[in-house]
Amino acid sequence: MFRSKSVFASLLLILALSLSACGPAGTGSGAGSGAGGADGGAIKVGINAELSGDVASYGQSFAQGAELAAAKINEEGGLLDGRKIEFVKADNKSDAAESTNAALKLMTQDQVVAIIGAATSGNTLAMVDLANENQIPVIAPTATSPIVTVDPETGETHEFIFRVCFIDPFQGQVAAKFALEELGVKRAAIFTDSSSDYAKGLAAAFKEAFTAGGGQIVAEESYVKDDTDFKAQLTRIKAANPDFLFIPGYYEEVGLIVKQAREDAGLTIPMMGGDGWDSPTMVELAGAENLNNTFFTNHYSAGDPDPRIQEFIKAFQAEYNKVPDGFAALGYDAVMLLADAIKRAGSADPVAIKDALEQSKDVQLVTGTISINEQHNPVKAAVVIEYKDGQQVFRTKVNP
Repeated sequence: MFRSKSVFASLLLILALSLSACGPAGTGSGAGSGAGGADGGAIKVGINAELSGDVASYGQSFAQGAELAAAKINEEGGLLDGRKIEFVKADNKSDAAESTNAALKLMTQDQVVAIIGAATSGNTLAMVDLANENQIPVIAPTATSPIVTVDPETGETHEFIFRVCFIDPFQGQVAAKFALEELGVKRAAIFTDSSSDYAKGLAAAFKEAFTAGGGQIVAEESYVKDDTDFKAQLTRIKAANPDFLFIPGYYEEVGLIVKQAREDAGLTIPMMGGDGWDSPTMVELAGAENLNNTFFTNHYSAGDPDPRIQEFIKAFQAEYNKVPDGFAALGYDAVMLLADAIKRAGSADPVAIKDALEQSKDVQLVTGTISINEQHNPVKAAVVIEYKDGQQVFRTKVNP
């Protein structure tokens, strides 16, 4: 997902590197030496998470999943003949500039061998230059924008950036296919957060796939982050007489949109979005009844009967006394993918880890069996979740 404020990443990077007490950016072997790297002791891994700020729900969840995975690995004997994973956590405060600062500290001062994070694409993009400069692999749990791993200008894959979530275009395609084939709708409206690249990316992919499948887009409206009154746009959408509404945004605004669509605009049609809907706060904002007949694409569902998923849910509930959301599952998977790469590399050297990550194939994780492709994206399935009386219910799984 992609939530970004104004990013002055290049300027901040130059300034931060020039002021860093650690001097110039190190190489993979240099940054990975000592306690965090190849010379024994704990394997230090950074967590760059949105622990506070606008999307703290996301960062807190993936961090909990990551901690659960590390605890399991450590309890089972650790890695590389008994070395434990030790997390160094940094709060990026849901802000891209803070994410850059957090990553700089983790890489050059804390000397981590890899970073798990961030939750959003904007906050992950803020680390790209640093990761490549310092040769420290970053595994993004939930950053779904295509440009996180691929430079949009050159088409080249960012060497040290990986992810365990599928990308935005795939979500849009899955939503369009579900709307056409499972719900049987033909006339869709799209209500997009025009301030979010994440939302615009999903909207574009949905529109292309929906129309290619024979559907018609009858209305397109927009809003911006922090808007709270959507009645005018919803009135225009209702006048276009759609039989489906696609809302690819974040839960803070989407919850209010669903509530106003049901209660004020009288829209009873099915609604759908992407993984930005996945937050317990959605039910509080929208209301359980209003969320009936709504759906969203996600990376996993707690209702999926897969034994690996149910085992993860049981362990997470025992630790945190709640059902894990998709962000928690992906945080868990990011650490498990990293551990798998370290085992195959036979080393905690960051460059060796990067090389092993590139060769990941058929790795069995909670959110699916994945292989990493040439763009450092996982090839994996997506699920569609339905809200029923405020509860998330597994509806179906869609393979790539």
